[in-house]
Amino acid sequence: MTTLLNLIRNENMKLYKRTGTWVMVGIIVLVVLGLGLFSKFVLDSTINTNWKEELIAENEQLQQTVAASPLMGVGENYVKQQIEINNYRIENDIPPVHSESLWGFMIDTTNFTGLAALFTIVIAAGIVASEFSWGTIKLLLIRPVSRSKVLLSKYISTLLFAFFNLGLLFGFSFIVGSLLFGFEGAEQPYLVYTDGTVIEKNMITHIISLLGINSIDLLMMATLAFMISTVFRSSSLAIGISIFLMFTGPQIVQLLSKYEWVKYVLFANTNFQQYFNGIPLVEGMSITFSIIVLCVYYVGFIALTWIIFKKRDVAA
Repeated sequence: MTTLLNLIRNENMKLYKRTGTWVMVGIIVLVVLGLGLFSKFVLDSTINTNWKEELIAENEQLQQTVAASPLMGVGENYVKQQIEINNYRIENDIPPVHSESLWGFMIDTTNFTGLAALFTIVIAAGIVASEFSWGTIKLLLIRPVSRSKVLLSKYISTLLFAFFNLGLLFGFSFIVGSLLFGFEGAEQPYLVYTDGTVIEKNMITHIISLLGINSIDLLMMATLAFMISTVFRSSSLAIGISIFLMFTGPQIVQLLSKYEWVKYVLFANTNFQQYFNGIPLVEGMSITFSIIVLCVYYVGFIALTWIIFKKRDVAA
């Protein structure tokens, strides 16, 4: 265990000595700060005092939609849940989350997990391939340490970098949001419809859960990039394929959603928002199904990575 911890520490030392690593960190900071300044000084920050009237009108429109074109299954349930949540807001005087508020701003910044995923892919693609291109892989493997531990330390370091980016995104968005928008409305809860009733939940917990849900794609794409980097010893190939799939995979799956088999494709299962919004991509999909599919892909990526790395001839 001590050996593995030392390897992880060495990998992190090498990682954070690179200028490129801090450039990526700086970009996340600048993007969050830029969004905050834009929301504060460019967008119309006038608080809507007629929100109850708007929610009443929204409920009427939703009811008319259901009456005119009856929805079936999860779609209908989602509409009913939204109506109940709107009614709860009106009855308990809980306004919707305002974009130019602390919680609204932090919720908006959760969309930047894609940026954290992009940077994690870059790290995952180079952390193994660079050892081959620089010729340092031989020096690394002559140590009295198993290849599995060497590879595991690199993979864990990649995940730690991803968690660092997510923590930075959460923490810095809280700081920027607090400074620009203050703490007015900080007591506002997140409303969720569960078992026929509307429940108030902590907003911080909701924001963390959003980061977690959005990070599923990050984990899978980083693991894919790590696998390609290890198998083909090419960081550029790993970056190119992973980024291409990350941006085009969901769109391709959406186009093929009419086919039953598409639910077994990786990108059909990385978006867990489809279950919370009540509209799965393919009828019959569930959270349990997606977790099983993702586990199969994940185990496959990891197994192929370890098998190839342990058998590879580094002298070649």
